[in-house]
Amino acid sequence: MIKRLFIGIVLAMSIMGVAYAQPAFKGGQQALDEFIKSKIVYPEYSRQNCISGVINVAFRLDKNGNVTDAKIQQGPGIDLDDEALRVIKLTSGMWQVPADHVGSTYLVQPIRFDPNPALCRTATAKDMQAAITDYRNRQELQNAVTNYYINKYQGKADLSKEPIIIALKKQLGFDDELISDILSQANEKLKQKDLEGACTDWTFIRNIGSDKADSFIQQYCNKKP
Repeated sequence: MIKRLFIGIVLAMSIMGVAYAQPAFKGGQQALDEFIKSKIVYPEYSRQNCISGVINVAFRLDKNGNVTDAKIQQGPGIDLDDEALRVIKLTSGMWQVPADHVGSTYLVQPIRFDPNPALCRTATAKDMQAAITDYRNRQELQNAVTNYYINKYQGKADLSKEPIIIALKKQLGFDDELISDILSQANEKLKQKDLEGACTDWTFIRNIGSDKADSFIQQYCNKKP
């Protein structure tokens, strides 16, 4: 059963004459709006390509207001989806849950992404759709790069293929500028005490053949480079 959550408003529904209160974010609508806005770290691909949109995230709450089973109900299937999930998970423990709340019930929260207007003033809807299509098409190439380096670290890669992988990295724009941007992104997540999100970014850097995140992985992620 899916229920749509309207931010910060406690709704009541009548079932067989009995009213059930809905969970509410502590502090109400404005507090949730401000929390989401302050926590969004605009993903690099969508930021650079001026991709905007509203991602609907479905999730459950346990009796302590912790987020469980978060998933995308509606989204473009790109990095914005991952960030929307991350932000919803950060609200864990910040919900007031009525005693009669059914834990199997899904709530749905929209997360809005608006790109930098100065950077994206000339971007069109056609440009955005082309970028979304390109993101999906490049996933196979990205997986080829990351799989190669994962295997290389394990001593299983065919090293004769490295020139091909390096060419793919160039094609995908996996360069020092991107790595610097992702490091900044990971640092912001670390400031938010989202260690899982930061480790995901650092691991990605490592898995595209760079050692620039290895010290962070050693310190925070319990992984050996």
